[in-house]
Amino acid sequence: MHIYFSGIGGAAIGPLALIAKKAGYDVSGSDKQNSSYLSYLRDHDVTNIHVGQSYDQIAEVHAQKPIDWFVYTSALPIEFPDAPELKFCADQDIKATKRDEFLNLLLEQKKQKLIAVAGTHGKTTTTAMAIWLFKQLAIPVNYSVGAKFSFGDMGEFSDDAEYFIYEADEFDRNFLAFKPHLSLITGIDWDHPDIYPTRESYNQAFRQFLTQSRHTFLWQEDVERLELAVNPSITILDGHDPQIDTALTLPGGVNRLDAWQVAHAVAALTNQPLDQLLTHLNNFPGVSRRFERIAPNIYTDYAHTPPKIRGALQVAEETNPGNVVVVYEGLHNTRQHFIKDDLRELFDNIKQLYIVPSYLAREDPKLKILAPKDLIGLLSTEAQTKAQPAALDDNLKESIQTHAAQGQLVIALSAGGGGSLDEWLRKSFQKSTK
Repeated sequence: MHIYFSGIGGAAIGPLALIAKKAGYDVSGSDKQNSSYLSYLRDHDVTNIHVGQSYDQIAEVHAQKPIDWFVYTSALPIEFPDAPELKFCADQDIKATKRDEFLNLLLEQKKQKLIAVAGTHGKTTTTAMAIWLFKQLAIPVNYSVGAKFSFGDMGEFSDDAEYFIYEADEFDRNFLAFKPHLSLITGIDWDHPDIYPTRESYNQAFRQFLTQSRHTFLWQEDVERLELAVNPSITILDGHDPQIDTALTLPGGVNRLDAWQVAHAVAALTNQPLDQLLTHLNNFPGVSRRFERIAPNIYTDYAHTPPKIRGALQVAEETNPGNVVVVYEGLHNTRQHFIKDDLRELFDNIKQLYIVPSYLAREDPKLKILAPKDLIGLLSTEAQTKAQPAALDDNLKESIQTHAAQGQLVIALSAGGGGSLDEWLRKSFQKSTK
């Protein structure tokens, strides 16, 4: 079967394309721009990729070998409902779906038990930690994760594995397409207002997800947030358990919470001693884009919602107390409007703040684009005294170099992707982007 992945450079579609290749499918795909993710896929034998998403380009691929299934990112019909690739598939009567339908077929055909990691924040790190544990226990496991790491590919598939670990995103209600064997909910805090217009609609989606999961591990505060009744299908964890900070030595409170949850879930699946699993997690090497070191004293992080940003800043402060400098790139202008009240005091306790233009995608055209100076105007008086607008240019590069040379920790909060702060940072400060 020939599967064509549109948006193959994305953090969700890319790993799935890699998995499809390893599972024996013929794989091709496209993306609107080149990126390090495309280079990664090509290096991993997914080579039939082209940049550009025109009618003629997909027609040429189809002429070489007929496409059986067109899998697209959720953003495609939102950003471009008249996309040429969608029109081509309609004209040729090619099956076209979002990624969840294809993944469900794969899980069913290969008889995989799904371990789903859901939640507003911490999904990628938690997913990677679960994969790390399975690997340390020498238990074969299949998985899809939206980040690169040092201990495996972004997507893995083998017929020898019983479990499939999946980062189950709530955007576009993707996670509601699945019926997991086991779920972990990392934490719930209203996000994606374009999909969930109210906090209650967001919470209701998670309640539904719980009913679809055979068993779920979640935190006490989320049980209270969702007003859940205690039942045998959920295991409730206490986020204030003092053992979390004594048994785990990972930097950052958010990372220790993620590890605690993973250890309990994997212990339930494998019957391995909890203390042994915690020891393995203390050696977790981390993942890309999550407090990832780019150069001495320079880090990048995908944090883009207030809870994620607070978590990233907590890790930075724990690493270099009182010496944290932030370069902030908002992920979506729509989200900046949504979180503007939360931005007010978010950066009060850092040393210096640079705000660059937000990364634009899936935007509401009715909303004013909030420029860096507009975002600074939303901050508290305390934060405004140490904030300045910036651009991805030599001036910002020089400022970052100066802060790093003075022993200050510079953390870039970036959306990632082509043309982003993260990509610019890597080109400016890394010898290699691979």
